[in-house]
Amino acid sequence: MDTTRARLRQSASVGVVEEDELGGAQKVEMSFVTSEEEEEEEEEEAARPSSDITALVRQYRHVHQRASLLLCVCVVVVVFATGFLLAYAVFGGRYHCYLAGGQGEEDEEQGGRANPLAEGGAGLYLGELRVMMRRLLQDEDIVNTVSRVSRADHPPGSTEGTSLASEILRRFRLLPMDHTWTESLYATLQFPHRSQRSSLWLLDSAGWIVEQIPLNPSDYCPYSASGSATGCLVYANYGRPEDFKWLEGAGLSVAGCVVVMRVGGGVTFAEKVWLAQRSGCGGALIYPDPADLPQDPRRLGLNANTAVSEHVHLGSGDPFTPGFPSFNHTQFPSIQSSGLPLIPALPISSTVAAKLLSQLSGASCPPLWRGRLPYVRCAVGPELSAGHRISMSVHNVMTPVLLNNIFSSLEGRVEPDHYIILGAQRDSLGPGAVKSGVGTAILLELARTFSAMVKNGFSPRRSLLFVSWDAGDFGNVGATEWLEGYLSMLHLKAVAYFSLDQAVMGDDVLSAYTSPLLVDLLDAAIRQVEHPKHLGQSIHSQAEREGGSWKIIKPLYLNSGAYSFTAFAGVPAMELRFSEERAYPFVNTPLDSASRLQEVLGGRVGLTGRSLGELVGEMVLRLAHDHILPLRITSYADTVLQFSAQLNRHSAELQSRGLSPLWVFSARGDYSRAAETLQRAIEYSDLHDPTAARYYNTRIMRVQVHQTPLRVHQTHLLVHQTLPLIY
Repeated sequence: MDTTRARLRQSASVGVVEEDELGGAQKVEMSFVTSEEEEEEEEEEAARPSSDITALVRQYRHVHQRASLLLCVCVVVVVFATGFLLAYAVFGGRYHCYLAGGQGEEDEEQGGRANPLAEGGAGLYLGELRVMMRRLLQDEDIVNTVSRVSRADHPPGSTEGTSLASEILRRFRLLPMDHTWTESLYATLQFPHRSQRSSLWLLDSAGWIVEQIPLNPSDYCPYSASGSATGCLVYANYGRPEDFKWLEGAGLSVAGCVVVMRVGGGVTFAEKVWLAQRSGCGGALIYPDPADLPQDPRRLGLNANTAVSEHVHLGSGDPFTPGFPSFNHTQFPSIQSSGLPLIPALPISSTVAAKLLSQLSGASCPPLWRGRLPYVRCAVGPELSAGHRISMSVHNVMTPVLLNNIFSSLEGRVEPDHYIILGAQRDSLGPGAVKSGVGTAILLELARTFSAMVKNGFSPRRSLLFVSWDAGDFGNVGATEWLEGYLSMLHLKAVAYFSLDQAVMGDDVLSAYTSPLLVDLLDAAIRQVEHPKHLGQSIHSQAEREGGSWKIIKPLYLNSGAYSFTAFAGVPAMELRFSEERAYPFVNTPLDSASRLQEVLGGRVGLTGRSLGELVGEMVLRLAHDHILPLRITSYADTVLQFSAQLNRHSAELQSRGLSPLWVFSARGDYSRAAETLQRAIEYSDLHDPTAARYYNTRIMRVQVHQTPLRVHQTHLLVHQTLPLIY
């Protein structure tokens, strides 16, 4: 009966038919809430805690055969609910009067939960919980899991990928969790054609092939356009907006040319290709330069014949169901994302890039464009020596693939319908020690640690949800499709999301790609956790020695595992990463193995992973324990003020393009006043009153919701058209 009531109360009406075996066929019935809830309904819901996790995992088989049975159950539920509400109305006032008289403890215990549990820890204080968490976290399991995950390539839909998913599901089920389940979906992914290989040629002035340049057939850019491009060659540095603007200012037309760009520069492959396409280029080649990724043969570095592969969809999720979940394609119209490129793109090695760029003539590069390719005089083109031209051909195919997201949860005792979510990508086109191994290892270790803490007396106020995502290498497809499917529930009930993707690339510098709401929480956490490399010093103290802890904070980026949660669902999100000053060169390559990662870190993968896990665990512990969510609701006012100052410098040019930033200035003032009013109300309230605490927590969680989804399209449009101005 409780399960049925939970399902009737859920914000999004979602039913899942799940087979017992991983990857079994699914049928999903889904309806979306299309209108906003009224303020009174939200406040009433805030006073009635109920868990939606049970609804997410509820299995519904033989729907048509059970229609009559469900109808009967619904009638019984309605009758029971009516009686329950009448009883609540009669006795609710008496109960509160009884509490006012100072004799409420016995009634609370008779309600099924004693006071210590409601306080969030069965008598355990935050300091005690912190000590327990540190004692339970282990290094060895992290190292073993990284080695297991990265022992072979495991792309989505592969035999190795399916085997790994089954193993993670089994490990979750061995833990004393409240719920463990899977959700399957079909998404359209792109892979190299099995018989037709992508190619690169040098042509003479008559169009005859002078030389075919060898390529690794496994190197490709997922979601590249298939087809050919032939023309002159242009070098465009990192392919950033300012790089193409420099070429335009130099009078160099790139229309119809194949453009060569370096990996990095703060620009994803998708953004590079999109900017090249917008500039009129016919094709794109992307290579790792030794100046950016170490390739010294005398030290551990990238092989000069190795390319870096990354998807080029300017967006996240399945590009053939934009805005809709991929649970069942027949439910939604066939539509293609506008973020799919229209030009072919290929990753090439630095050896191939040196061969091409050494033949370029034309204007010299700006000094900052010069990389470290051997025997290359940095010229921008567009002419090649001997009148040669370049020709490229890409042969990739779109394929529907069955994906599996794996979930495990610990249910909250006070606010069970408020979720703290931790997730990590599981798949990788290569071995993926950093890309998927580290994140999966820390995810499993945190799940084991928190489940053991619950067994030893920890009673989280809010629910913890641990998720292993599929198809992360294709633009966080598994995570985004899940968000799209449960958006109407998650955007009001997810407290925060922590991405563990690529969490350990080194053990020196910490970076936090985060929503502004989580900044204060992070600042408190880094003061509590010891630096993995500088023993005896906290992460905060070490950062202050190196120029200031504020340098840790960075904005979320498009390919981040946390980006979709904030940009699409309005959930505060963070992705943490330990790295070295010298870049880890093996991500998105066949060389991203556990042995190389151990060599880079001097055998400290387990220690660093444990420190990262402790840092995330510290923040999760605060979110799960505190009466009032420790999220700084006034933070967005400062962030928007800084962005407004940047826009204001370009207001005249923006208006000439038909864009007005006035709504940004207006929204900032409205938000600042509302946030300050809410903050004052919280400070003057009795936060030990469960009803009051839940009410204010619900209001705090709505801050990110109101800041993001309502303006996300306008903001992206404004930002994309403003980038060339700001640069």
